[in-house]
Amino acid sequence: MAQVRETADHALAASFQQTRSRVFASGGMVATAHPLASAAGVDALRKGGNAMDAIVAAAVTTAVVIPAMCGVGGDAFFIYGQANGTMTAVNGSGIAPRALSREYFTSRGYAKMPFFGPLSMGVPGAVETWFIAIERFCALPAKDLFAYGIHYAEHGFPLSVVGARTIAASADELAKYPDSARIYLDNGRAPQPGWILANPELAASLRILAVEGADAFYRGDLGRRVADAVRTMGGELTVEDLAGHENDVYEPISTTYRGYTVYQTTLPTQGHILLEELNIIENADLAALGHNSAATIHLMAEAKKRAFADRNRYSRDPRFGPVPLDTLLSKPFAAERYATIDPEQATNTVEPGVIQETAGDTTYLCAADADGNMVSFIQSHSAGFGSHVVAGDTGILLNNRVGRGFSLVEGHPNVIEGGKRTMHTLNCYAIARDGRMLYVGGTPGGDQQPQWNMQAVTNLIDYGMDVQQAVEAPRWQSFPGTDPVNIDNPFELRVEARVGDDVLDGLRERGHAVRVLGPYAAGGAALLIYRDPETGILEGGADPRTEGIALGL
Repeated sequence: MAQVRETADHALAASFQQTRSRVFASGGMVATAHPLASAAGVDALRKGGNAMDAIVAAAVTTAVVIPAMCGVGGDAFFIYGQANGTMTAVNGSGIAPRALSREYFTSRGYAKMPFFGPLSMGVPGAVETWFIAIERFCALPAKDLFAYGIHYAEHGFPLSVVGARTIAASADELAKYPDSARIYLDNGRAPQPGWILANPELAASLRILAVEGADAFYRGDLGRRVADAVRTMGGELTVEDLAGHENDVYEPISTTYRGYTVYQTTLPTQGHILLEELNIIENADLAALGHNSAATIHLMAEAKKRAFADRNRYSRDPRFGPVPLDTLLSKPFAAERYATIDPEQATNTVEPGVIQETAGDTTYLCAADADGNMVSFIQSHSAGFGSHVVAGDTGILLNNRVGRGFSLVEGHPNVIEGGKRTMHTLNCYAIARDGRMLYVGGTPGGDQQPQWNMQAVTNLIDYGMDVQQAVEAPRWQSFPGTDPVNIDNPFELRVEARVGDDVLDGLRERGHAVRVLGPYAAGGAALLIYRDPETGILEGGADPRTEGIALGL
């Protein structure tokens, strides 16, 4: 089966192949995948907000100006490192509608979960994430932080080349749903760059949220309208499903890597994959092997295969069964996994590690303020435009996390069950040393996220790159990952051509099926912020593969 189309159109990379200089600031910094969102975050800092104010202002803005990637109907997660050393994480993933089950789909003739449409969506968690951030950490009121997104939804904004092409890639699917087509298509056709995209119905919904808070969505009339619209279209999302939603607030999971502490989001996200990958490759001297050498890429790709195999075997919503997370993140387990890697030969069939079991599309943004607070934040509709379903006259586009994430394989740890949260591709990271926050970073990209994040972390720590060099460096990904729709495909290593012919030949000699990508065509939209622990000066880096930007104050 063909690979699922990624939200980011790799062909767009040709528009963003100019290297960039890292950005410096002392009063605060925001890095997002859209200039208008970065500007909103910086303005919130200018008005007296902290790093979390900047993130919420930017996050609500991205919900409007990058509608394919995220929004009210999606999920959101963050890690917040405060200047006082407190680390807080929030998981904003929602449950599958309680009426759904494996039997629900198999009895209707489904062999795999429906990827799009009214049966593909889960309860959105993004709104709850935004308001946890506002109520616990923000200095500015919600109405101020929502004002930017409301403005662009009400009055519209001109689509960039990226925005227009993203809509074009999903135009056929959007056209199936009248409310989606009415908002995102231009008289039934994909719009051109410069077309003004407005969504006044979404503006009205955002105004309700700004005044009434999360209850308006999960227990109020706005949520009722969303649920009614979904059920009218044949979905199973109910007001009871919405009312039962609750985010997780916790201390992020972590591991150490060459003297640094790397923090990640926990289950049901796959943040633990990055930590396991780092634990495995820590057994090798990457610096001696050389940056993006054939030996280094081979080793890291093999570490990825093992971490993903362990995720696919053991990881699930921990409320529906045990997950041996402590073992998966242990150094001895990583040493065992490293010992199975042949430095000269790729593995084409990878079994999970042996554990004694007991009674197992997206946008990233980050911000920092002058006081030393730093936020790593990620939110998503799952696939580009999620389910492609707009909920009636609310203007709210809904995710397809249930359709993309769950399995129909009986006995699988991630099999669909009503009230269950699917394993989640979203994750974001933060890095500290000696108790002081240094970096926040991440990228969209589904199953590529833990791979690209691993590359960024090693670029910073093993190879001493600055933040801009780390996100610009040639990138690779090992396919497939965890998506049920393509998990049975054979392994393929997709590598940007900039690594050079010698490296590509060295990977082929090791048995990798190599697909050569354009110089900047691997995808992703990596963003990084670094805080100098001595001076407090901030440095921001933005991926040249996208239109994202880091702005400072």
